[in-house]
Amino acid sequence: MWLRILTVFMVGIVGVSSYFIYQVWAAAEQSFDPLNRDKSAKRDKEITMEDPFTVLLVGTDVRTADAKDWRSDVLMVAAVNPKKKSIKMLSIPRDTYALISNSNGVKTKINSAPYYGTRSQVGPMTNTVQTVENFLNIPIDYYVRINFNGFIEAVDAVGGVDVNVPFDFNMRLFYKWYSFKEGPAHLNGHEALAYVRMRKSDPEGDLGRNKRQKEVIQALMSQMTSVKTVSKVDDLLEAVGNNVSHNMEIKQMIALQDTYRKIPKDRTETLELNGENSKDNPQGIWYFLVNDEERLRISNILRKQLKLPLQTLDGQPYTPSQSQDPEEIDGGTEETTGTSGIN
Repeated sequence: MWLRILTVFMVGIVGVSSYFIYQVWAAAEQSFDPLNRDKSAKRDKEITMEDPFTVLLVGTDVRTADAKDWRSDVLMVAAVNPKKKSIKMLSIPRDTYALISNSNGVKTKINSAPYYGTRSQVGPMTNTVQTVENFLNIPIDYYVRINFNGFIEAVDAVGGVDVNVPFDFNMRLFYKWYSFKEGPAHLNGHEALAYVRMRKSDPEGDLGRNKRQKEVIQALMSQMTSVKTVSKVDDLLEAVGNNVSHNMEIKQMIALQDTYRKIPKDRTETLELNGENSKDNPQGIWYFLVNDEERLRISNILRKQLKLPLQTLDGQPYTPSQSQDPEEIDGGTEETTGTSGIN
């Protein structure tokens, strides 16, 4: 009797495992969208996920996967060092004034890079990646792009996310109002999207919005790597397959999940991109202005995390001056997200 029970149990495991493997493979194939290049021009050679690498997280301003014209609503760079078991994350505000790649020298909001990518036939995602690379002088190895519906469905698929609301506010999303009260909260997909999109009522503006984005993304990633998520794999994979695109092969996705699981929360740090909001230009357009000194500071913090030599913004060798605080390159000015209140 016990032999028969054990046999049935093993057959069940194999069947379930095969089903999960098939589902994961199908979702990965459906959402796989490689960049129009072999590797970053800022890499001497191709790397693996055993090396320090970067992932660009892109949230678009459209609701569906078939929308052709989109802009980046969220741009977040994660520099991952598997050996040090650490991540440095940087949010780039969507209004950041930057030189757009493949645009014949146009400088405007960084979230317009997809438009110029389509116009130049480089591709919207490839152009977004190249624009971020040139803005920060770092390689972007992988990307993940998600639209509004994908974000909503992914949050719902894992049972919601826990956040710590910094202050009371209301936010309108898709013709509906959502109210948030200061303190711990559990958010569903629509609530989470409203929570991360609000910026006009935030005293810190885009900076406060970026902090909430990081909080929710980290909470979502923690949920996705949780054992509890296995029972919801169908819903999660459906959200991924329909609303997410990426350039990672299945083995790289598995390696990324394994790496993230091994990194303690207090080893995930956020970098603050200092700048100023201004509409002091002939068109009166709001831009977030970042000077070259600040770009260089952030660039070399990320390059050090990636075990790359320090460089100037134009790719020349860089040696910090004797008057420069070494902590600026070591990342001593960063905030630690381990105190963000995420459960």
